[in-house]
Amino acid sequence: MSHILVLISNPATPALDQSLIDLVTREIPVDGPVRWLAPDIACEMPINAEQGNIERLQEQVQQAVGTHQIDLAILPEQGRRKKLLIADMDSTMIEQECIDEIAATLGLREEISAITERAMNGEIPFNEALRQRVSHLRGVSRQDIDEIIATRLTYSPGGKQLVSTMSANGALCALVSGGFTPFTQAIAEQLGFHENRANRLEFKDDALTGKVLEPILGATAKKQALLELVEGRGGLESALAVGDGANDLAMIREAGLGVAFHAKPLVAKEAQVSIIHGDLTALLYLQGYEITEFAS
Repeated sequence: MSHILVLISNPATPALDQSLIDLVTREIPVDGPVRWLAPDIACEMPINAEQGNIERLQEQVQQAVGTHQIDLAILPEQGRRKKLLIADMDSTMIEQECIDEIAATLGLREEISAITERAMNGEIPFNEALRQRVSHLRGVSRQDIDEIIATRLTYSPGGKQLVSTMSANGALCALVSGGFTPFTQAIAEQLGFHENRANRLEFKDDALTGKVLEPILGATAKKQALLELVEGRGGLESALAVGDGANDLAMIREAGLGVAFHAKPLVAKEAQVSIIHGDLTALLYLQGYEITEFAS
């Protein structure tokens, strides 16, 4: 099977040049010319890689790249453009953890963030951690949540281009989060996702009761969403899953292209591809899109 090596830097700090590419091509067997996907930002090249040699080749490329802030991936040439995008929300499509922002309205950010961090690192079960955190949020009003959405959330760079471009090319885009529906509904609408799934908070008199409604959407539910959404779209190989936390691992492992995005160490180690330096447009370069093909 033919493979492609993709090199990606952050568009805000382009780090690819010909001298760096020359270092790489001296280290590994290249089977054709370099194709620039975006000048100074991303490129790809065909390589001769038997499946058993991919890990070794990646190590060789990483050594050649050295300390340059470059992400790399070796991927099968066939089937690169995916028909399903299934994405996490918190710390993936947006730069915050929504539950921590809710906690901040009660002066509990530090306490809740510590539990969030442990859950995302896989140190404690996600469902247990979610119930524990939500129990501290009793009394937060719908108005408080609306204000958080309006004023305190920021989108991860490249996310709008990722969703718009894949959607324009016929992919279904789904936001599947262990967070909460008021947030996923707003973020999905802003970024252009076709659907969204998340946990449901219990309200009484327009304020949180401190309970999350069952069933909880955690790792198992994210994987199940992937299996449901990919039906009729070419199977798991046609899916791209992206996330940053331990509750994303099940869907990342199952998808044809599973990406850890600025992720916790456990997730970065397990995922097929780990994006450390690039923004979310890296997921388009992984699929072979050129910057001129990006939808606005």
